[in-house]
Amino acid sequence: MTTPSYEELESFRAFEQSGWNTTAAKYDEFFGGVTPVFCEALLDAAGVISDMRVLDIATGPGYVAGAAANRGADALGIDFAANMVAEARKLNPKVAFQEGDAEDLPFPDASFDAVVISFGMLHFSRPEAVLAEVLRVLQPGGSIAFTVWGKPQGGAAGLGILLRAIETHGSMDVGLPPGPPLFRFSDHNESRKTLLDAGFVDPLITDLPHTWELSSYDVLIDSFREAGVRAGELLRSQNQEALERIVGFVRDELKSYDREGIIGVPMGAVLASANKPT
Repeated sequence: MTTPSYEELESFRAFEQSGWNTTAAKYDEFFGGVTPVFCEALLDAAGVISDMRVLDIATGPGYVAGAAANRGADALGIDFAANMVAEARKLNPKVAFQEGDAEDLPFPDASFDAVVISFGMLHFSRPEAVLAEVLRVLQPGGSIAFTVWGKPQGGAAGLGILLRAIETHGSMDVGLPPGPPLFRFSDHNESRKTLLDAGFVDPLITDLPHTWELSSYDVLIDSFREAGVRAGELLRSQNQEALERIVGFVRDELKSYDREGIIGVPMGAVLASANKPT
């Protein structure tokens, strides 16, 4: 795969920022039943306890920052999408949130005991730059933990079904700006290597199985189409004929997961954690 140019990465960053600003008001409605279930495992991996200074990067609606605050931590959520910050403040009125760039964090060195990133690594144009900033703002011995979706052919089969539907019955070439591979950090070895290369120590990578219980065959597509960015734009850019075929494929695939009206599709995550050297 060709490495995206600086201009392409800047275009991808702008695409992501615009996308999250556009979908912010809908995210909790469509994904509030799935991404928050990993919050406690993420905080556990980062060792978050009362009175710790915790930074939640790419906070989105603020699920993880809110959960950290519930543990008694001094939590701060940051996101580059202004509308997401507004949603986070609405959902978590007692928690601090601010706009900010993960590649250029507006904090002094050694400001935090722990940094957490919930499903943000797959959306960063330059994840190595983000990790360099995380290392800088962590105090010595501080911890990082992040989650990404599992592999589409396994732990995150729901996402795999959706992407296969588009590949088979639609088009993946809809003019999206080139960006980092969507499932780069779903690979345990890649996550481990990237953390070590960034200067962290003692990386630990594990799978977090989860079954997303869908109330209908259309929830999967509706969720990503209405509240997703990369996958959402892929769906929104299909012509009507292709979209109908995609919907039909997804419905057929989900039938094997239907148990008396509840469609339980695997939508697991990969959890990575490491420490800053002391």
